[in-house]
Amino acid sequence: MENPARDIALYWWLVAELRPHWRGIAGILLLSFAATPLSLLAPLPLKIAVDAVIGSQPIPDFLAPLLPAAMSKTAMLIAAGALLTVVSLLTYSFALSLALLRTYMGEKLTLGFRAKLFHRAQQLSFDYHDRKGTLDAVYRIQNDATALQGFAISGIVPLCANAVALSAMIVVTARIDTLLAVVALANCPVLYLLMALSRRSVRPRWAELKAAESAALGVAHEVLAALRTVKSFNREQQEEERFVGRAGKLVTGNLRIVLIEGSFDLLVGLTIALGTASVLVIGVWHVQAGVLSLGSLLLVMGYLAQLYKPLETISRQATKLQSYVASAERAWALLKSAADVPQRPSARPLRRACGRVTFEHVSFAYRAEWALDDISFEVAAGTAVHIVGRTGAGKTTMMNLLARFYDPIRGRILLDGMDLRDYRLDDLRRQFALVLQEPVLFSTTIGENIRYARSDATQQEIIAAAKAANADDFIARLPEGYDTSVGERGLTLSGGERQRISLARAFLKDAPILILDEPTSAVDPGTEVAIIDSLDRLITARTSFIIAHRPSTIRHSDQILHIEGGRLVGMGPTAAAGFAVPGVVGALG
Repeated sequence: MENPARDIALYWWLVAELRPHWRGIAGILLLSFAATPLSLLAPLPLKIAVDAVIGSQPIPDFLAPLLPAAMSKTAMLIAAGALLTVVSLLTYSFALSLALLRTYMGEKLTLGFRAKLFHRAQQLSFDYHDRKGTLDAVYRIQNDATALQGFAISGIVPLCANAVALSAMIVVTARIDTLLAVVALANCPVLYLLMALSRRSVRPRWAELKAAESAALGVAHEVLAALRTVKSFNREQQEEERFVGRAGKLVTGNLRIVLIEGSFDLLVGLTIALGTASVLVIGVWHVQAGVLSLGSLLLVMGYLAQLYKPLETISRQATKLQSYVASAERAWALLKSAADVPQRPSARPLRRACGRVTFEHVSFAYRAEWALDDISFEVAAGTAVHIVGRTGAGKTTMMNLLARFYDPIRGRILLDGMDLRDYRLDDLRRQFALVLQEPVLFSTTIGENIRYARSDATQQEIIAAAKAANADDFIARLPEGYDTSVGERGLTLSGGERQRISLARAFLKDAPILILDEPTSAVDPGTEVAIIDSLDRLITARTSFIIAHRPSTIRHSDQILHIEGGRLVGMGPTAAAGFAVPGVVGALG
């Protein structure tokens, strides 16, 4: 369904995105416009050879100052050949300059737009990526980001350049024979109608095709990321069938687009052929009637080919432009998606928090069902809090709200007596160090993974953090030490080794608030001892929230919070709980 108002808004947004690059685009336009006079000169050597060398017609008036009237026919033929050579040399020189500038500006536009989309994708909430899938954003960043380059460099610039060329050809042809110019342009309304019909047919097909490409890549990304699980269940064949099922839509989608564009090209070619045939017939009649010379007819036919070339390009480019517009629409949708945790204009800076945390009647829902319902408690600075509850009780959600990955739907969360939303987001995030059940490592070295916590850290600080996390011993045994590459997601290391690197990050960050989400649940007892030992040092003098079920982890806590069904059902000191099971802790409330 067409939406003219939305299309206008989309085009204005594209123009605004292109405005900072206007100098480069103007340069491309000027070089493109410079090709027009050269194209006008291209048929002249043939006219000179036919009319002035073979025949007895005078040379064109505007060449008279350059070519003396007393020139011999041989000299005139050589001059025509020289003119052809010079025009060709200039044409190819301009083409090379234009190709270089187009490539430079195109890559610059794409890189800048990709960076903007990537920046926005990082700002969007986990909820957005959970709903859309991370691969959808990756596809838009990598593939749809080329829309700006395609729209400007491959769309608007050629359209403008060909429009100027078309106008010049019309003027020159009309000066030679007005009737022939009118006949040649008689098919323009037909071409315009074909463009309108093609645009309405192709635009939705391109949108569907790009969505299908994103879905097919999503399957490949999902399967390869979970390849161990796929192999363990012998599901390779079924996953291949699922991929082929998604990717099969690309075959029909591409065929449908090729059929529409091919049919359109056929109709455009037929229309242009009819126009050319009409001009040829009328032109021959004019030569026979003595209105035109044979050389002038050849000149008109040469101009006609160049007149129809921009017409044909404009017609086809208008169809191709719909591919760029469809991509631009997808990129625009990503940029327009609102961040779930926006920063207030009046947000205050925060250097280092004391760590006093207060939840005041906090409620939150991912969909229709409440994940947290009216949670209220206060934790003093420097307190270690153990959070217990069944799976899905809302423990991790509560920590996500504390780190402001989401905002509460109702109520508020205070840090040192101030609402989290009143702090600058970057400053707020610097107050937290997270250690997750499944540590996330990047495909770089161990040292760089630890330095991820603080980019300005020295090698000595990295080693000190690793020692504090009981990670230095195993790192030192590796052939390349801290320069050892960990592979994709750190899978060349064991789970315990990855967890200790994650703890080293937390030591290096030295944040006042610590969030530990099941830090020992996926490690063996021997590794757990090393991790627990480092936790003793890590939580000292920090406000710590520990989600764990093992008694060895509970012993670090000063208080216990018991969450069930999204509600706080109990809170009390660890000593009163006696490391009991969660059901007993509820009595502390």
